[in-house]
Amino acid sequence: MNIKKCIIRVLSLLVLLSPAFADAISEPVHLALLKKAYPDVQFSCTYDPSVRDYLVHVQVDSRSADLYWSDGRLLPKDELVHKDRYWSLLYRYEKEVLDPKNFTPQDIENIKKFTSKENRRNGAGTPPFFFDVLYDCKTRAATERHIIKTTFLGKTTNIHERIAVPLRTVEARIRTLAKKDTEVALFIERLSRADSYSWREIRDSSSRSFHSLGIAIDILPKGWGQKNVYWAWRRDIEPDTWMLLPLERRWMPPSSVIQIFEEEGFIYGGKWVIWDNMHFEYHPELILYRDNK
Repeated sequence: MNIKKCIIRVLSLLVLLSPAFADAISEPVHLALLKKAYPDVQFSCTYDPSVRDYLVHVQVDSRSADLYWSDGRLLPKDELVHKDRYWSLLYRYEKEVLDPKNFTPQDIENIKKFTSKENRRNGAGTPPFFFDVLYDCKTRAATERHIIKTTFLGKTTNIHERIAVPLRTVEARIRTLAKKDTEVALFIERLSRADSYSWREIRDSSSRSFHSLGIAIDILPKGWGQKNVYWAWRRDIEPDTWMLLPLERRWMPPSSVIQIFEEEGFIYGGKWVIWDNMHFEYHPELILYRDNK
């Protein structure tokens, strides 16, 4: 374990043991990453000794919420008793695409358990409360007040207005690179669709997809190169071995395109265990969390 991780763990333990110490350090260590990821959002923080946790006030324009840190979950007080239903908003985002050649038998069993229909329906999910304030997306009607029509690499799509600037930057950088990179130029030429906003749940899950917020975008090429793009479609064909599908049999955008997306705050679904190789989501906090390790 490196020194930085040791310090974070010691600080976390001291917070649990001593409310006075919590007051002294004023806020959770990783709240700074959310502040940096969303500089227009106002965060203020106090320590609540009654629940031994930080209370974070989040203000976005005229919207606000008081959410408890809860190990990065950001939950309203009445959800603290159900905290095990939720993941932390800050989770490990891989630097590289996971290669199934390196999976151990235990890895395979863990993946099968994680991707079982029962776990996906009843297991933990992403807490929506911070994003409800950030994107004003608690309801479909509220969300659609912020959905705008745009184009991405020549394809019409609908997105949340908050990601318009970073997505335009991604497009401009890809087009510039295509002038000297034939692989990227061919990627643009073969692009068939760019789909973003769609009010729906994640497949096999009770959680809303980030497409429902308009901050995720799927980019699909014509014919997919006769390759695989989405884990669940492969699972329907090979229910026990889909996770072992070699990387060369999966369609992916050029690595330089993935890098541009990441540098502008988008994570790539192809780096998840449940790979979604057409999918990007705007989560600058996860890029910062990964690079802060």
